[in-house]
Amino acid sequence: MDFQGRLKQANSRLRTGRVGVSIEVSGKRLCLRATLPPRPGSSRHGPYQQRLFLGHHANPAGLKLAEVEAKRLGLLLEARKFDWADYGATGESRTVTDWITAFERDYFTRRQRSSKTETTWRDDYLKAFSKLPPGKPLTVQLLRDTIKATDPDTRTRKRVCDCFGRLAKFAGLECDFSPLKGHYSTTTTEVREVPPDALIAEWWANIPNPTWQAAYGLMAAYGLRNHELFYLDFSKMPVLLVLDGSKTNFHRVYPLYPEWVEQFGLNCPQLPSCTGANNSALGHRVTVAFRRYGVPFGPYDLRHAWAVRSLEFGMPVELAAQQMGHSVDVHCRTYHRWISEEVHDRAYRVLMARADRPQAPLSS
Repeated sequence: MDFQGRLKQANSRLRTGRVGVSIEVSGKRLCLRATLPPRPGSSRHGPYQQRLFLGHHANPAGLKLAEVEAKRLGLLLEARKFDWADYGATGESRTVTDWITAFERDYFTRRQRSSKTETTWRDDYLKAFSKLPPGKPLTVQLLRDTIKATDPDTRTRKRVCDCFGRLAKFAGLECDFSPLKGHYSTTTTEVREVPPDALIAEWWANIPNPTWQAAYGLMAAYGLRNHELFYLDFSKMPVLLVLDGSKTNFHRVYPLYPEWVEQFGLNCPQLPSCTGANNSALGHRVTVAFRRYGVPFGPYDLRHAWAVRSLEFGMPVELAAQQMGHSVDVHCRTYHRWISEEVHDRAYRVLMARADRPQAPLSS
């Protein structure tokens, strides 16, 4: 019998015995879950569901020990003799570092470790957790004070609230940080100047290095993210295939403009030979190259220009979002606010000029 089967049997025995405690797997370790009184220093006033981390490995031997611990805990709760002092290392005295380590193990147990998940862990979670003092016990008050030390109504504040909320839930701390998030959204960021297509085409010719010229052309014609340059399949050109390993999963992209494929020599280009520990490092190489060659706009401006261009071509938003590798909601929130009145006017004229458009009924 596999371990999950053994775990189910152990929890079934605990339920049959009305122990009131269950065994769970967290990362590669076992913990107990039960309705326990508030930890010392907690703002809660009554018992609620919490975890006790045992340190036992998630294997048959560890499971036997955990079942014994569960029965012991059940007896203490029934006799009203449970005391947090008896569980020092498993209560709030566990340090921030202890909890982050356990949270990381659990995170990668539920997600395959890859460059994509490593980037998410480092850029989202670890960046937020680095604001916490590593040697102090993890408490709701510590999390709240750290959140308040960040600037309100910012992306950082929102990210910290989200990540701290997940860490607190994992540690069995009851809290709600949503009132502290503020009002940050992508629509509050500064206005982006999207370069006109004529300028984009002009600057392709100004890049002296052929490999970076090809990289620039691909980003212009296909609206790629920086690091996606290094996850490409050209076997279906002019349809470009973005492979797994990038920020999103496999997706296809069509060129806008299709003429740029021939003009920029994109059918089978030689790209820069870049290395990087992760997608962020690869993307940074692209940003540095744009600066080195004096390009008057950033790599992501080419991506924004592709999004605006997709509207001018009349591409349905659902297809444009898929080709950019994100949801329709993200597409509309992130890109549609850069679309000018002039672009809307041009798109309207193109649609109205279609021979197959619906015709208005004539009055009699």
